[in-house]
Amino acid sequence: MENQQKNNPLHGKKLADILEELYQIYGWEILGEKINIRCFNHDPSISSSLKFLRKTPWARTKVEELYLQTIQALDKLNE
Repeated sequence: MENQQKNNPLHGKKLADILEELYQIYGWEILGEKINIRCFNHDPSISSSLKFLRKTPWARTKVEELYLQTIQALDKLNE
């Protein structure tokens, strides 16, 4: 099972860490443009966003997809 997760960049990553990294890279305004959800566009905070994302699988999936796209783009820049 461990070998299956070896190439999964989300393995071992907490949602809080993913959200914090995306916030540091984009800020709330751009996050809200990239993923149009209320918790990013109206009085955003890490804690309120985490509450929403933990209860809403489709939104969490969008955040995880954006994270994967972002780290892939950053990896290409660093090559």
